[in-house]
Amino acid sequence: MAAQEPSPPSSLEGNKPGFPKKILANNLEDKHLCNSCQKILRRPLQAQCGHRFCSFCFNKIVSCGPQKCSACIKEDLFEEPTSILKQGGAFPDNAARREVEALAAVCPNEGCIWTGTVKEFEASHEGNCDFMIILCPSCKELMRANEQERHNERECPERTLNCKYCKEPFLLKNIKAHDEICPKYPMICEGCAKKKIPREKYVDHIKFCSKFKAPCRFHVVGCDTSVEKEKIHDHERQCSYEHLNLLLAMGAALELQLQSEKTRVAELSRRCQELELKVSTFENIVCVLNREMERSCTTMEAYNRQHRLDQDKIEILNNKVRQLERTVSLRDLSIVEMEGKMREMSAATYDGIFVWKISDFTKKRQDAVAGRAPAMFSPAFYTSKYGYKMCLRIYLNGDGTGRGTHLSLFFVVMRGHSDALLKWPFNQKVTLMLLDQNNREHIIDAFRPDISSSSFQRPVSDMNIASGCPLFCPLSKLDSKNSYIRDDTIFIKAIVDLTGL
Repeated sequence: MAAQEPSPPSSLEGNKPGFPKKILANNLEDKHLCNSCQKILRRPLQAQCGHRFCSFCFNKIVSCGPQKCSACIKEDLFEEPTSILKQGGAFPDNAARREVEALAAVCPNEGCIWTGTVKEFEASHEGNCDFMIILCPSCKELMRANEQERHNERECPERTLNCKYCKEPFLLKNIKAHDEICPKYPMICEGCAKKKIPREKYVDHIKFCSKFKAPCRFHVVGCDTSVEKEKIHDHERQCSYEHLNLLLAMGAALELQLQSEKTRVAELSRRCQELELKVSTFENIVCVLNREMERSCTTMEAYNRQHRLDQDKIEILNNKVRQLERTVSLRDLSIVEMEGKMREMSAATYDGIFVWKISDFTKKRQDAVAGRAPAMFSPAFYTSKYGYKMCLRIYLNGDGTGRGTHLSLFFVVMRGHSDALLKWPFNQKVTLMLLDQNNREHIIDAFRPDISSSSFQRPVSDMNIASGCPLFCPLSKLDSKNSYIRDDTIFIKAIVDLTGL
């Protein structure tokens, strides 16, 4: 089997878009078109979605990252991830490539009669056609490729030519300007009529040419005759009278000009004296102003020094004020802590019985429902002066299984000063009560501690985990007319059995 002919380098590199549609000699079919450039496929790649692209077009699309297939979107076939074009997400479609390269082709350039296949067009004719329209890089004029040589040599206005005298290269448009300064340009002597004298030697020629007409030596005083060098002495002898008159006229004019200059010099001298007087006056004024400025600067420096001293004093006072403010803040915190301890001590009981008054019940209940303050702690109370320290915790909108339906009440064992002297775990019976303010039907619940629970072991932090009654009192009892709430206040009572202590 004969070896397959290799594709041209440009095709392998995939650095060109598709072939123009005009090259097909037969009818064009959509399957031969690139879905990006809409030209005939060159080095076709098939994406996962099944659409074909030129290698150049596909690489251009995915150069900025994965892109959606525009053909899938247009045909309403878009489906992730197969319709996403990405690097490495397409494979060479060799079957489509062979089919395209076997198609009959013609040259799209006007006047060219070449015919063959698409593969032959790419390998040998594309880019080499004599009828291809190209752009002149110098004048930007469009022409056929076979006209480029004639255009460059004869027609391009930007072409380069060599000067026929000095042989230096110049642009066509600059040749005329160069002729005006070319050192080899041929000159004609106006005296002896000698031709082809290079411009660079013309000055030397006229210095020694006896036929060259030169101006009369008296042209500076008005003689405008030009005389050949060999006849210059004859002219001066013949016109000596005219030259003398010209010299006298020039002398008279110079004398008048001298008189005018003297008058002008005298006027300038007078003005200079006036200016010197004014300058002297201004110098005196400047001296006075300088002395005033020096005094002002001295005064300003004194003010600045005083200002800096004042700023330093202000900074020292500010530091003292900040220190005093910190001291006052610490004192205020100490006072608040002491007041809290005083309130705690005044509310504390030492017999195991504690009555907790909760006022503003409606507002606190609303805060609990809204989640702003779901729980409240009571002040601490004791079984004796050196006994167990305890408090109550209440959820006005319930907690755990009682959330939203019951008032939940819990008993909390707290860390006390005398814990080391007490028996642990805590094992005293606890009775919790919501008091009927008509003293008729109190709501009562009681429990004996579970000694295996961490809630009743010796506290290692400020307080143990609360334990008690999540279903202590149905909220419906408090919502209807009742005797538990009066003046927007309820009373909670706790009784700790002191038996065995």
